[in-house]
Amino acid sequence: LEGVRVLDLTRILAGPYCTMLLGDMGADVIKIERPTVGDDTRSWGPPFATPKNPSQTPESAYFLCVNRNKRSVTVDLKSQKGLQIIKDLVKVSDVLVENYIPGKLEEMGLGYETLKELNPKLVYASITGYGPDGPFAKTPGYDVMIEAEAGLMHITGHPESPPAKVGVAITDVCTGLYAHGAILASLLARERTGLGQKVDLSLLETQLACLVNLASSHLIGGDNPMRAGTSHPSIVPYQSFETKDGHIVVGAGNDKQFQKLLVKLNIENLKESSKFNSNPNRVKNRKELIHLLNEKFKESTTEYWLKQLKGGGFPFAPINDIEKTFKHPQVEHRKMIETVEHSTCGDIKLVGLPVKYSGVGTSIRLPPPTLGQHTQEVLKTVLNYNKHQIEELIKSKVV
Repeated sequence: LEGVRVLDLTRILAGPYCTMLLGDMGADVIKIERPTVGDDTRSWGPPFATPKNPSQTPESAYFLCVNRNKRSVTVDLKSQKGLQIIKDLVKVSDVLVENYIPGKLEEMGLGYETLKELNPKLVYASITGYGPDGPFAKTPGYDVMIEAEAGLMHITGHPESPPAKVGVAITDVCTGLYAHGAILASLLARERTGLGQKVDLSLLETQLACLVNLASSHLIGGDNPMRAGTSHPSIVPYQSFETKDGHIVVGAGNDKQFQKLLVKLNIENLKESSKFNSNPNRVKNRKELIHLLNEKFKESTTEYWLKQLKGGGFPFAPINDIEKTFKHPQVEHRKMIETVEHSTCGDIKLVGLPVKYSGVGTSIRLPPPTLGQHTQEVLKTVLNYNKHQIEELIKSKVV
């Protein structure tokens, strides 16, 4: 995406995750932030990365996780001069991404219908909680509210436990992924039509789409899926089991894999049981089979089972905490931890890039920015504002 400029009017996670992915691909992402305050997540902590100079502001780990490959520009959008800066940037940008409450940017004169007159080629991506219209359009929507309202919390956790949220803000992340894909598709369409378009997506609709097979079970079969812990509603066995000193996850996606599992567990006598000889029968007799497998796994340690099951022809894995995950030999081999030099905090570690390309690919070119780090640079080099104009904007606290 080198040569593509993205105007980022988002904050928190879904929008910043989307624009980070575009930045990873080479786009010039200009992140617009509120003067003195910035993105809300700058204050979300601890933990914080400590600056080398005690007089400088610490950077939150949350902000650092989704804001690499961006330039930070502070603009007061409550001022007319600030709004003009945005409009000037729109004229020289390819993409605008925003996650304001529906109607807010229209009130400020920054809605799509207004901005496309300034730049007909603009791809305008709007991320909301519930969509731009309808009875819930004006309702604020953070990830956990959508997880709750769109069914995800209801199906997450153990059957005997209350509904639980997923460990990360997965609805935000998936919405960012959907937005990034939609923007790429719109840029490709622009190559053919010469025109941009508005892309409208919401956390609610993304979460419904991400219910995948469970949504289909309801729509096709009338099911109302419930919490199932680590187990799978349609495959048995496919879940975690307690070992002598921890847990292990095992999955048998077909009958052949199940037969191989029995061999490795030294309980081949179960092969002949009509209760377990096919997946539908195993689902029907889930409780009995899982009890038998649980008792077997509890006989030995997790380490023993990891060695015993190796090469068995079916998937299995330990349940690692985050610390063990980042020490995993495959994680290290695939370079999923990258060290970058931050302008105030020195060397910081970030999660690496998950997609590898054989040709032109992605890279971390810029560390996450400090608040307003690139304001003067962008005003001068992108908008060609002169020294006097920039000084006046600073003096009047527009930037």
